[in-house]
Amino acid sequence: MQFTALIKHAALTGLVISSLAAALAQADQQVLIGLAGPLTGPSARIGKDLENGAQLAIDAANARHPKIGSEAVTYKLVSEDDQSDPRTAVTVAQRLVDAGVVGVVGHWNTGTSIPAARVYHDAGIAQVAPVATGHAYTQQGFDTSFRIMGHDDDGGQVAGKYALESLKAKRIAVIDDRTAFGQGLADQFVKSIEAGGGSVVSREYVDDKTVDFSAVLTNVRSKNPDLIFFGGVDAQAAPLARRIKQLGIKATLMGAGGFVSQTFLTLAQNDGEGVTALEPGLAIEQMPGGKAFEQAYVDRYKTHIELHAPFAYDGVGVLIAALEKAGSTDPQKYLPVLRSIDYQGVTGPIAFDKEGNLKNPTFTVYQVKANKWQPVSVAGGKP
Repeated sequence: MQFTALIKHAALTGLVISSLAAALAQADQQVLIGLAGPLTGPSARIGKDLENGAQLAIDAANARHPKIGSEAVTYKLVSEDDQSDPRTAVTVAQRLVDAGVVGVVGHWNTGTSIPAARVYHDAGIAQVAPVATGHAYTQQGFDTSFRIMGHDDDGGQVAGKYALESLKAKRIAVIDDRTAFGQGLADQFVKSIEAGGGSVVSREYVDDKTVDFSAVLTNVRSKNPDLIFFGGVDAQAAPLARRIKQLGIKATLMGAGGFVSQTFLTLAQNDGEGVTALEPGLAIEQMPGGKAFEQAYVDRYKTHIELHAPFAYDGVGVLIAALEKAGSTDPQKYLPVLRSIDYQGVTGPIAFDKEGNLKNPTFTVYQVKANKWQPVSVAGGKP
């Protein structure tokens, strides 16, 4: 009896093991995609917005029961917090590489994207920057670097042209935050102004931690400008707008890339009326898939898009499209596909030039009217 029971137990154990092996064989291969951005700190709202957009893309892809080659796969997002700090970004990039991600969507700003790019290049995997607009990011010569919105060389030129031709600015002051993004953007804006025959009457500098703009604005006021251009982001632009009004400076505040958010409107507390900003890409309601994306975002997260979630969605989407078209997660096979891809995203058509920049980028000019950002002009894009 004991021997017979032992045989039955062994047979049952073998059956269980065989069943488990069969189940494991049938399980989808997990493909890891990295997301890097500021998930904590002053810019955490932006990082979370990017993460939310990326996760929506992962969920949409998995709902299709995707395959790479003939193998069923499940995509998983692996998020890392770079705290919007260049040194942390390098550490985070290596952590994502070590985790075995096939590619990374990130980082948020130019200052973090540039140093992280070398890590991804050395590992041979794609970095698709959803936001970083400093041209220097794709000028490092890395064939693994891509971006899905226009860069600041183009943005600065468009902003300068708008300032001269539409705003009719004559005397222009420029302030930047000395970051790779802010200074680079301001430099390109100045070049555009000077090329268009405009006059930059004052060039001032702060840093990305400045909260009191009294000193620089005192200098600016003495130059009597009719427009002040700020190279920096929304969290600083809002107190800058308030201080301009408090000091009685009769000048339009203008910025680009990072102004157009609910955070700016909240922090400016109705002192942002008339502020003008140039943002890469189209307004959400003008994006080909914008309205549907916005509804999906609100349904899932019970809040509105902060700023750049659609670009993170497309960053994941175009990376997945390259993997599936190549039929492989091997970077040597999917990277050539990504470089030559023609992808229709939520934000618009996505294709890359030889540097990895978005071809035919679009820019939208916004103004604050009745404490809301309103799109007033569109430049660039396909004819």
